[in-house]
Amino acid sequence: MTATLPRRRTGSPLRGRSRPLEPVFRGLLLASLVIAVIFLVVLLSYVLIEGWGRLDSRLWENFPSKLYPERAGAQSAIVGTLYVIGLTAVFCVPVGVMTAIYLEEYADGERWYNRMIELNVQNLAGVPSIVYGILGLGIIARGLGVGRTLLAAALTLSLLVLPVVIISAREAIRAVPGSIRQASLALGATLWQTIARQVLPAAVPGIATGTILALSRAIGEAAPLLLLGAVTHITFNPESLTDAYTVLPIQIFNWIKQPEAEFHVLASAAIVILLFILLAMNSVAIWLRNRYQRRW
Repeated sequence: MTATLPRRRTGSPLRGRSRPLEPVFRGLLLASLVIAVIFLVVLLSYVLIEGWGRLDSRLWENFPSKLYPERAGAQSAIVGTLYVIGLTAVFCVPVGVMTAIYLEEYADGERWYNRMIELNVQNLAGVPSIVYGILGLGIIARGLGVGRTLLAAALTLSLLVLPVVIISAREAIRAVPGSIRQASLALGATLWQTIARQVLPAAVPGIATGTILALSRAIGEAAPLLLLGAVTHITFNPESLTDAYTVLPIQIFNWIKQPEAEFHVLASAAIVILLFILLAMNSVAIWLRNRYQRRW
């Protein structure tokens, strides 16, 4: 009498099990994607058709005008937007990346202050933007004596997007395989040399993508800047950090409020310019990701 050996189970225990809700779930996901794309196409088409008549050189060469919409432009708002976003990137990106490096590579997770820093970063990412506007008005503009200037706006927006930069940079650094660090340390490199020459270059695509997404949020913010002196009618470009300024979201809001239809056309054209700037920023992020991306 020969004994039969038990058959060895192969594959997952879930294989072959019927999943009647899976097609429904996929259908819901596909329907959500289609609805979102349709709304986006409709919105972009409406704005482009509405503002097509003013998408000419007058829009970026002329300054705003309250009386003559046919001569009005958005040069001061465009320049102010570029200044604010540029300064925001200068302030928040180095601080955010260095904070992420400390939390991922140096910080001891058992220390209470490191746990507090991580908790605060995660909580601050969900704070409404108007709260940052009040904080910037009370501490930066008035407390530090900066005033309602371009510098105050950039510092406030830096605080607004800093948690997003930190979180995205941490995820990008964490995605670098630990074997890269171990091999570098085994060859005699110091921890900082390993971070600077191996970890950071490998994490550049994720850091760049998260940074551009954070700045894309900042470029469309209007509520904090209303508290920080982003006036609606500026007929000059800012030349220093202490000058008055305006930005595209504020200028668009001002034109939408006007009763004349010509100003509504101007607002649609300015929205197209704002979307073009966003597209350019996202294109830079895609180029950086493709340029420095590595497959492990």
